[in-house]
Amino acid sequence: MEPEQAEELGRFLRQRREELGLSTRQLAAQTGINDVTIARIERGEFAAPRPDKLSKIAEALGLTVADVFALADYVTPDELPNFTPYLRSKYRGLPADAVADIERYAARLAKRHGVALEGPALGEDEAPEQVTKKKGGTHDKTNRAKTKKR
Repeated sequence: MEPEQAEELGRFLRQRREELGLSTRQLAAQTGINDVTIARIERGEFAAPRPDKLSKIAEALGLTVADVFALADYVTPDELPNFTPYLRSKYRGLPADAVADIERYAARLAKRHGVALEGPALGEDEAPEQVTKKKGGTHDKTNRAKTKKR
């Protein structure tokens, strides 16, 4: 992970921790990770924080492991990241205002089409034979309640 990525990951985690009103010591108590280590991760001092530690932090902060791993450039075989962390991870060279424009546009499109950006789109987590294309979008032939939400 590049230093800028480590700093972005740290800012993301610190912002979420602060949104939840947690101190580094409280997060340390919840995760079993030393508060000094948490503070160093938040400052971007680790080029490659251990995945098990990031997983514990993500869980304690109510974040998906996929989102946190996407920001750290780690592979997540079982889960797709949400749109915003994916966008910021994949297109790091975009200026912050361009990323914000894309996020706003995507949010408007998602709202217009009744899609939640925080989870997989309909059909992303089903077997190909369960999904058929219809004019205007994807149609799930199975019971929606059976669709696995991530």
